[in-house]
Amino acid sequence: MSMHLRTPIRFPLAAIACALLSGPVSAQEASPSATPAVSPSPAASPAAAPAPSPSPTPRLRDLVDSLGVADLQEAMKVLKSEYVHPELLTEQEMARAALEGLLLRLGAGAVLAESGGAAPAAPGAPFLAEILDDRIGYVRLGALGAESINQLDAALDNFRGKGLGAVVLDLRFTPYSGDFDLALEVARRFVPQGRMLFSVRKPGAKQERMFTSSAEPRFQGLVMVLADAETAGSPEVIAAALRGQTRALVVGETTAGRAAEYVERRLPGGRFLRFAVAEAALPDGTAIHPDGVRPDLAVKLDPSVKRRIATLSGERGISQFVFEKERARMNEAALVAGTNPELDSIQAARREGEAGQEPPLRDTVLQRAVDLITTITIYETKPGRQSGNATAKPAP
Repeated sequence: MSMHLRTPIRFPLAAIACALLSGPVSAQEASPSATPAVSPSPAASPAAAPAPSPSPTPRLRDLVDSLGVADLQEAMKVLKSEYVHPELLTEQEMARAALEGLLLRLGAGAVLAESGGAAPAAPGAPFLAEILDDRIGYVRLGALGAESINQLDAALDNFRGKGLGAVVLDLRFTPYSGDFDLALEVARRFVPQGRMLFSVRKPGAKQERMFTSSAEPRFQGLVMVLADAETAGSPEVIAAALRGQTRALVVGETTAGRAAEYVERRLPGGRFLRFAVAEAALPDGTAIHPDGVRPDLAVKLDPSVKRRIATLSGERGISQFVFEKERARMNEAALVAGTNPELDSIQAARREGEAGQEPPLRDTVLQRAVDLITTITIYETKPGRQSGNATAKPAP
């Protein structure tokens, strides 16, 4: 097989292949993206509050969870009657502590907010479609909506027409959305007709809402999904559904864990309590909320670098942040001229570093996805192996 490859990217392909064959790579924990919690103003106390005690050990929650009902009741009783500062254990303070503890435990499931309305979404970026290295389709979905889905269709038709066998679907720049119908519309572009993708279930409800692919896909090939800690809501459902139904691999970070339907209640004092009342689940019953989607390959990219790349890629495309520049090589002309382009290139790079010039921006998450596609494609096209899903098939 003849394949055109550019200069290898930082991680050796063999290392990535080994990671793939040895099982999922541990994902990093992610903090849910939500409106910051608000701490109510403390009640006036006759004495100054004591200095804070040392930070609790990481095992505090495990220790609390190990207590039975009798232990919990006795601990509360003893603290209320014998603690040195009883003014800190009034009914109001106990209620505050209970709510604070609940909010910490529920994570993305509940949040106390200053104002009403949906939690602020992470900054997005406009739709972008590009072909990387003449062999891989790239789609940055942008905000979910009818326009971006139409643009997705056009991009997939173009990729199919050019015979591309792999697509990278970038959900890192798709703002939070609670519209699961839009998640279905995106996912079914890649999933065979008739397959159940996910459901939305509500405690106490008699029936779950089922979401099933209703048409043949526009693309059937190798899919890589890029996601990170800011990927929240419907985009998380897309990532999980594609991994479950198309052999897609998720690259990046654990998602926000907000694939749920939320309601909001205004409290008497003017604050707002926003909490989940239904959650998205995969066909096997696995809920995406509140733990999020864990990546198959964990790769972290600084959010500020990600946003700079988003801005610049809109002007010059994404490829420049993926592939390294070809290094100058010694050739016959250089020998005749008595020059050494390899040495000149090294010296120029050294001068740039000494001059304090910033190294080139690199989208390491997208780089790793391209590496994976290259590795899998080489492996599946070895003599004697069938290519499986790694070829594009026409849409109906």
